[in-house]
Amino acid sequence: MDQTHALGIDIGGTFTDLVVYDRATGRIAKGKELTTPDDPSRGVLTALEKLLEGGVVPESLYRIVHATTLFTNALIERKGARTGLITTKGFRDVLEIGRERKYELYDIHIAMPKPLASRDLRLEVTERMAPDGSEITPLDEGELLQQVDALRAAGAESVAIVFLHAYANPAHEDAALAAIAKKHPDLIVTASHDVAPEIREYDRTSTTVTNAYVKPLAHIYVDRLVDKTAALGIGAPYFMMLSNGGLTHIAEAKRSPVQLLESGPAAGALVAAYFGSKAGVDNVLAFDMGGTTAKLALVDEGEPHVDYHFEAAREKRFAEGSGLPLNISAIKLIEIGAGGGSIAHIDDMELLKVGPQSAGSEPGPVCYGRGGSAPTVTDADLLLGFLNADYFAGGSMKIDRDAAQQAMQPLADRSGLSVVDVARGIYDVVNENMASAARVHIAEQGKDPRQYTLLATGGAGPVHAYYVAKKLGVRRLICPLAAGVASALGLLIAPARIDRVVTIASSLEQMDWAKLEATYRELEEDAAKVIEETGFDAGKARITRLADMRYIGQGFEVVTTLPDGPYDASAAQSLLDAFEDTYRRTFSRTPPDVNAEIINIRVSLRADVPGESVGFKATGDTSDGAGAPHTRPVRFPEFDDYVDTAVYDRAGLKAGERFDGPAVIEENESTLIVGPGATIEVDPDGNLLVALPEDDS
Repeated sequence: MDQTHALGIDIGGTFTDLVVYDRATGRIAKGKELTTPDDPSRGVLTALEKLLEGGVVPESLYRIVHATTLFTNALIERKGARTGLITTKGFRDVLEIGRERKYELYDIHIAMPKPLASRDLRLEVTERMAPDGSEITPLDEGELLQQVDALRAAGAESVAIVFLHAYANPAHEDAALAAIAKKHPDLIVTASHDVAPEIREYDRTSTTVTNAYVKPLAHIYVDRLVDKTAALGIGAPYFMMLSNGGLTHIAEAKRSPVQLLESGPAAGALVAAYFGSKAGVDNVLAFDMGGTTAKLALVDEGEPHVDYHFEAAREKRFAEGSGLPLNISAIKLIEIGAGGGSIAHIDDMELLKVGPQSAGSEPGPVCYGRGGSAPTVTDADLLLGFLNADYFAGGSMKIDRDAAQQAMQPLADRSGLSVVDVARGIYDVVNENMASAARVHIAEQGKDPRQYTLLATGGAGPVHAYYVAKKLGVRRLICPLAAGVASALGLLIAPARIDRVVTIASSLEQMDWAKLEATYRELEEDAAKVIEETGFDAGKARITRLADMRYIGQGFEVVTTLPDGPYDASAAQSLLDAFEDTYRRTFSRTPPDVNAEIINIRVSLRADVPGESVGFKATGDTSDGAGAPHTRPVRFPEFDDYVDTAVYDRAGLKAGERFDGPAVIEENESTLIVGPGATIEVDPDGNLLVALPEDDS
């Protein structure tokens, strides 16, 4: 049988989305099920079995690409493995000492991130390397094994090995790995040089311990999912989405699951770039709102921004320094607790607030009828007429308007408003929460939201995108095909991407150019090997050389994209020029007469999906839509009462059709809401292009 189908699996906090893409025809089949937190693979199997019943043949699948929030949730909820840390004598408390800096200077009750390895599970051994990699004190392997025995006796399921200056010389960590593997072959161990070979002890230790914390979970989850799909007759290879928007193979994902923390949001940013490009738009604000969170990312000139440091599980969502610092590459985005399941409440100051607490998938919003009692954003959307109770999730779920109204009544009684006015308030508050987060994120990058087109994805994204765009001053909105499962689509267009980094710490004046070039080539060869193992052609991969550079005396670096190699002494000026251009764009000026140095060098290898370019086509979810609208009462923010509003079946809309708002456009996985004064056009690829009215305020 011809293998023409690719499967994308995206597990979110509320829904699990599956997309099957037929590369022979360009058509897609979609599945959406509530996420099963106790065993996420169960929701995947339920959706997959329905797709197989719908005609997808297991033997026709040639690749499976997967993204999940499982590891992020494990960090946030502190549900990872019992983790031990073995470090150099004197460095046991580096996770608690941190940077010795408060993220809120005047908060005397400040909550700092709690270490993933408790102090009783953090032990020390005798060994020491110098910053240049020379040995000061040999590793005491006998003491090491005694400490490992103690950790195992204390119930440690996973162990992190972080020795001082292992980024400069990993010999002691390698010896520790060999000794532990010989005595405890079943123990899961993570060494710092294997996941974070970079200078700065706190960040390196935090990254290594985080990887160790989620690694057993990754082993269990990935193996279980592969086994269960294999039982259905599916033998296609699995790939996992990384936080940087690239793909890797299963073995690499199990080795370093810390790289997967933002895999789902990364896929959303990728698909926004793809659909933006298809619509002829290079500068896109990717807006992905699901059942639990909303994600926003900037796409400039067709590419999402990538950061090389990340903070997970923040104590305060927008406070830098309040989370766990991780040395991983990740698409730069902001994530807030604003989703369809976000719970509305009135605070002690009698103000209406929404989130960050979420009803998730269990019990979910009250209207789901699964035992929820707290009013949510989805309940409000239903009461306002934005959602069709008989066509939610393509009719696979029946939602209860009366239950939503009953849940909203206590808020109405406390506020002295009608139930509908409370629902209207919830809708406006959550939209303002997302718009405010977007303003901060865009401003931090020196951009203006009015320069962007907002592209809406996620089950709840199109329901809220129009009014988020309006609050931001954005005048154009795109709602792509299958927006409700767009992140799963993004998985199928993702390239294989591998990032590697190592610390060298040398000024340009004193650089050993032969060593620099050799180190870059070693990193490129290592990344190419993983690319090849992922099934992509490493020979066609795009290689980007980068460096973390700074002026001598500074404490922080600027990630600089460098010209292509090879490098020798004659390359010094071109590297300096690249750094100064980047520095000037960032800070508007450069200091006079100061030498520059390289702290870390990086390579990024990216190989695109092989074969013909991906092109998605509508499957025609209905046969009799014909684009003819019916009407239902909808309460828009611009009106004081419900208005009869045209409701379109998206599957029946034809390329070139134009109509005016207010309008509701329904498809199986989401609903687009467009306010009065806007115009909607269907482009040749099936995207809905919305032109917002000029601000009349």
